[in-house]
Amino acid sequence: MHVLARRRRRLLVATGLTVALLTASSGLTAVARPQRADPLQQQVDAVHDTGTVGVGAEVTSPRTRDSARAGTARRYTGKPMPWNGRFRIGSSTKTFTATVVLQLVGEGRMSLEDTVEQWLPGVVRGNGNDGSLITVRRLLQHTSGIHDVGPEIPALNSADGYRADRFRTFTAKSLVRQAMRNSPEFPPGDDGWSYSNTNYLLAAMIIHKVTGRSWEREVTDRIIRPLGLRDTNTPGAFPFILGPHAHAYAFGTDVTVLNPSMAVGSGSIISTTHDLTRFYAALLGGRLLAPAQLHEMTATEPAPELGVNYGLGLAEIHLSCGGSYFGHRGELLGYLTWGGVTRDGTRTAVVYVTGDGGPHTEGAMTALVERELCRSHEGP
Repeated sequence: MHVLARRRRRLLVATGLTVALLTASSGLTAVARPQRADPLQQQVDAVHDTGTVGVGAEVTSPRTRDSARAGTARRYTGKPMPWNGRFRIGSSTKTFTATVVLQLVGEGRMSLEDTVEQWLPGVVRGNGNDGSLITVRRLLQHTSGIHDVGPEIPALNSADGYRADRFRTFTAKSLVRQAMRNSPEFPPGDDGWSYSNTNYLLAAMIIHKVTGRSWEREVTDRIIRPLGLRDTNTPGAFPFILGPHAHAYAFGTDVTVLNPSMAVGSGSIISTTHDLTRFYAALLGGRLLAPAQLHEMTATEPAPELGVNYGLGLAEIHLSCGGSYFGHRGELLGYLTWGGVTRDGTRTAVVYVTGDGGPHTEGAMTALVERELCRSHEGP
């Protein structure tokens, strides 16, 4: 697409030169026409102006696909952001995990009302934690009350922690054990809501137990490969991002290299804006889940902690133009992404940034997604 765009730009330049020469030879006066501003580029520039190192975005509709970028791929260089560069999508991974669980539910291999204890005996236990009271639904919905172990990982908290632990390999089981040292945030159920990465570590473990295959293999075989997401992968413990990518920055240092094993099931996937728009369109378009399971995923309840409604691995966000869209925020050490899709799957918008940004960065990102998805009210 970008090669064609560049060809079109060259053609326009050549055409402009021809017109200029003809005008000069005929003695006519050419009137310059103002160029139309690119709305997506303007929004991407606005995000970059909030203090990020780089920004990339892609939006789609039934008839168009557009992308824009701003900033640099590496701090203190003039190297531009790569077109469709790869990045760590962070908690946007949770939508992939929930999709696999719901596929297994649709196949009759498990139920959302199964308890954690049924599939992982003795894993959620101690200090008031009781896996027999926590259903799979409550894991995906963040209503389990289980302590979030994510913020306690040193590599994610400071430059010293990053340098010491960036190559460290974690297991989901060891991280869950660490979480069990804490009492629940609240008794499991619908009366409480608290975001916890531990919920999705457990969901990945349950996928392994149900299928006999790893979370990575199930996500790859059920989602990545069937949709042809060629730039998306589940890296396991591999610390490098292969292929074109921008560097990530946090704590004033380059944090691009990271063993993401602490986030398996909850935040470890590497992808691109192009692949994420395709994933969201396929998901809400009904290509990955049967209607009953898609309904379960998109049946949302208030999540006061986030200021949105939350279903099963998918948030629902109201649009100022009316209606709502579905998506998920993602963040993992120097990469921040926000993506969304209309309820019918026909319009998508994904934007990501590198670097810490500033206090207005996330607001500018959500404003970009909202504006693009509100265009669904304007027609194709």
